[in-house]
Amino acid sequence: MAPWWYTAGSALALSLQATAWDYSTYKSIQFQPPKLEVNKTGTTDPGYIFLGPRGAVQDAGIAALIYDDAGDLVYEGPEGVTANFMVQKLFGKDVLTFWAGDMMSIGYGYGTVHILDDTYKEIYTVQLTGHFVTPDGSTKDSYCDMHESLITSRNTLICTAYNVTQHDLTSINGTSSQWMLDSQFYEIDIPTNKVLHSWSALDHEAEIPLTTSHQGLGKNAGTQDAPYDAYHINSIATTNHGYLVSLRHMWSGYYLSQNGSVLWQVNGEDGADFKQVGNAEFSWQHDMRVYNETDNGLVLNLFNNANTPTDEQTESTGISMAIDLNDKTVTNLRSLADPNDPIHSVSQGSYQLLSEVDSHAFLAYGSISKVKEFDGDGNMVFGAQFGDDNAVASYRGYRHQWTATPFWKPSLFVNSTSTGATVYMSWNGATEYDNWVIYAASSATSTNNTQIATVKRTGFESSATITDPPTSFIQVVARKGTTVLGTSEIVSF
Repeated sequence: MAPWWYTAGSALALSLQATAWDYSTYKSIQFQPPKLEVNKTGTTDPGYIFLGPRGAVQDAGIAALIYDDAGDLVYEGPEGVTANFMVQKLFGKDVLTFWAGDMMSIGYGYGTVHILDDTYKEIYTVQLTGHFVTPDGSTKDSYCDMHESLITSRNTLICTAYNVTQHDLTSINGTSSQWMLDSQFYEIDIPTNKVLHSWSALDHEAEIPLTTSHQGLGKNAGTQDAPYDAYHINSIATTNHGYLVSLRHMWSGYYLSQNGSVLWQVNGEDGADFKQVGNAEFSWQHDMRVYNETDNGLVLNLFNNANTPTDEQTESTGISMAIDLNDKTVTNLRSLADPNDPIHSVSQGSYQLLSEVDSHAFLAYGSISKVKEFDGDGNMVFGAQFGDDNAVASYRGYRHQWTATPFWKPSLFVNSTSTGATVYMSWNGATEYDNWVIYAASSATSTNNTQIATVKRTGFESSATITDPPTSFIQVVARKGTTVLGTSEIVSF
C-alpha cells in the first residue's frame, strides 16, 4: 500500500510526529482503535461519530470507525486506509459508504467506493475504470479518488478522479510538454458502474486559467512522477442546474451547468463574480455544500482551511455564506471556531450542517485529529480528539444517526479463573442491544443451554465474572430487553 502521508511541498502535506495514537484493546476481538478523548459541554444533536483515522506509525485501527459520545467504539470496519465514511440515502434507505484504497504522495488516491446495508453486508461496489495515466505508469483496478463519494438524489454516485496529463505550462513559466494533474469528476450508475456524466477541469481552461492557481509550479514539479496540481478538486455538490465544484488551489467554487460550462465563480480572495460583504474570505478550502437553493441564490457552506504547510492565512473555520445572484454579492452568515482552541489545519477537513432547524454544525479538522460540534449560536457543545496533532488525520468526520444489526455473530472470550471464569462479550457494529445473557452449554454443539447470568451492556465490550459455572462451555446472547438479536458461538475454557 502506498504511504498516506504527504510531501512537504504539496497542498495536503502533513508534518508527522513519531507517535500516532493511544489505542483501546479488547479481550473479545482483536481491535486497536484510537482512543477518542471527549469533551461534551452542551446538548448535542443525536448520532454517532464517523471517522477514518490514519497515522504515520500506527497500523492497527486504520479503518472506518464509529464512536458514541462517550468515546466508546461502536464499529470498526476492515483494516485499510479509508475516507468519506458516512451515512447516505440510497433508494430511500440508509446505507454506509466509504472510499478505500491507496493514497498517492501528493494528496489524491486510487480506490473503490463501498456501500453497505444496515447489516454491514456490501450491497454495491463502485469502481471507475478507463484510460487513466498514473505517476508511475501502473494500471489500477479502480481510479475513484478519495476526495468525493457522494450519492445523489438520482441514486447515482459522484466520485472525483485525478489523471496525469501532459500539457503546455508556458503560461505559468513552465515548458510546453510538462506533466500536470487534470481534476475530474464522474457520475456513475451504482448497480452497473456505468459512467453517466464526466467533467474535466482542463477541458475548461479558458474559464479556469492555470494562471489563477495559488499553487506554484515549483522547480521539482511537472514530471510524470511529480505532476503539477493546479486545481486540486475536492468536493462536488449537485445543484438545481448542474454541479458546484470546489477547486482548492484556486480558492474557488465553480457553479457548472449540465454541459459542464462555468456559470459563475465564487472566490475566497476577491469574490470573483460576487462582491464580498462582511468576512466572506476563504482559502485552501474543502467540502463546499449547497443549501436552500432558489433561482435568486443559495447558501454555501465550506471548511475554510486557510492554511497549507507553507502558507498560513488565519485559523481554520467553518463558514456559511449567502450568495445573492441578483445583487451579485456573497455575504458571510457565520464563521465557526472555538475561541479556546484555535486550530490551523493544513489539509483536509469538513463542515456538516446537522440540522437546518437548530443550525447545529459538525466540523472535522482534517490534518488535526479533532472534531467539534457547534450549536446555532456558535458555541462549541462537543469536542473530541483521536490522536496527536499533525500525527493523525481523518480526511473528513461526521455525526450521523445509524441503526444496525450485523450479519455476523457476537464475539466471546472466556478466561478461566481459580473460582470460575471471566466472560468478555462484544458485537462489532451492533447498535440496538442493551443486555447480555450468559449460558452454560453442555457441549460445543449443545442447543439446550442453561442461563447462568445477565449483564447490562457497557460500552463496546462487556464483561462478567462467573463463579462455579456448571460446565466448561459458555455461550452469550445479545438482547434488547427480552428480544434476542444475536447469539455467539459456544466457547470452551
